[in-house]
Amino acid sequence: MKELMANGIERPLDLLNASRGKEVIVQLKNDKQFVGTLRAFDIHINVVLDNTKEMQNGSIVKNLGLVFLRGDTIIYISPSGASS
Repeated sequence: MKELMANGIERPLDLLNASRGKEVIVQLKNDKQFVGTLRAFDIHINVVLDNTKEMQNGSIVKNLGLVFLRGDTIIYISPSGASS
């Protein structure tokens, strides 16, 4: 019997799929943080973000546009709570 987590999420990738087209926060191992619109991801958690901004202490450091982030550099991905 499958138990549903919050919002119908059954597996970790379901959360990423539900976040596609929405703004997410991505924290990397090198202490860099990016906020952008999740466009695509794969099973390795490689992600493509659009309208990406590099953040530091809640402020925008750099506007980057379309970026690809390797999954093995990512610590976490979180919905940002802001609508895009």
